[in-house]
Amino acid sequence: MQALRTLEGVEVAGKRVIVRVDLNVPMKNGVITDDTRIRHVAPILAELSDKRAIVIVLAHFERPGGKVVADYSLAPLRSALERSLMRAVQFVPTDWRNGIHHAAAAAADPGDILLMENIRFHPGEERNDPSFSRTLAGLGDIFVNDAFSVAHRAHASTEGIARLLPSFAGPGMEAEISALDQALGNPVRPVGAVVGGAKVSTKIPVLENLVKRVDELIIGGAMANTFLHAQGVSVGRSLCEPNCGAIAERILRQAEAHSCNVILPRDVVVAKDFAAGASHTVTDVSAVPEDAMILDIGPETVADIKELFGDLKTLLWNGPVGAFEIEPFGCGTFALARAAARLTQAGKLLTVAGGGDTVAALAAADVTDSFSHVSTAGGAFLEWLEGRDLPGVAILRTPNSEGGIDGPNNAKTIA
Repeated sequence: MQALRTLEGVEVAGKRVIVRVDLNVPMKNGVITDDTRIRHVAPILAELSDKRAIVIVLAHFERPGGKVVADYSLAPLRSALERSLMRAVQFVPTDWRNGIHHAAAAAADPGDILLMENIRFHPGEERNDPSFSRTLAGLGDIFVNDAFSVAHRAHASTEGIARLLPSFAGPGMEAEISALDQALGNPVRPVGAVVGGAKVSTKIPVLENLVKRVDELIIGGAMANTFLHAQGVSVGRSLCEPNCGAIAERILRQAEAHSCNVILPRDVVVAKDFAAGASHTVTDVSAVPEDAMILDIGPETVADIKELFGDLKTLLWNGPVGAFEIEPFGCGTFALARAAARLTQAGKLLTVAGGGDTVAALAAADVTDSFSHVSTAGGAFLEWLEGRDLPGVAILRTPNSEGGIDGPNNAKTIA
């Protein structure tokens, strides 16, 4: 249960409200190629503006390493933000060393929206430098964190500033935490998880945490090859981590100890070439040719998992179960995604998914809007799955004896 301080009942009129958002959008040749994150943050900014707050927007873009890098300026985002908000946005071209930021905040009128320059242009941001935290806090009266995607970072704009001002979770942060808590913290059982991807080594903490919390763990993608190899199954030329065999066996033992049923593929799609349209066949996992690669789960495995979905009440998904980017090796991932989406729309299954490849796979299957919740927070989502306490979330919990918590006690229990 995550008791967070929220904006409900907080008077913001005439106050300078600092809002940390995620505007790290994909761009090509200076043009935004996907404005999803901008559209997601627009409602809270518009609401605060309508309530006559002075809205000060903090965000980062890429990794400039604490230096001013022209290509990483937030200036090109102003017009896209204005389109989503349908109102003017003032861009403040500060380098965070020249005082322009303070002058702009002091001169703003109620209802104004100020987009500050990339906060990572200052080295104190990623270091969580107390001095830079004070600089940021000096811009406003209230702090709102609506960027769950960076909540796993103890930075000046996520954790440091929250120690100095009355601080609250924004609606985007609330939605993420509520969805994740429903899927993992306090789920309706039985609960299952699909975990895929390339390497076991990158998801050891995720797997070790999930086997303690879910009833059914479905392992797919290339990481399933490592588990199969650890059980003495030949996987041919498939991507595999032989050195992680002991880890795979340990995870299986942990699963057994916690009564978690681990599901591995029993038939697979194999090909000699990893290329679009490559000649491929379906085979039992015990008969993978030495010169072939496992690139997807087979139809029998798909059928087994779809049947299992029908018995679940909650499903967590992180990672594709095949090389979905290359046709025809996305069939397994797409079939499972569509099956989960149908159950979700029928009100029979709560589905929460996250991770970069997962988001792309669900989009390719055209089911993103049919899941209960799809998180775009890559690193924060994974660390949550690992069971870590995220600093940007922890600082917003109640009770909190740190700075600025003199305002109303408007804690909302996110469950």
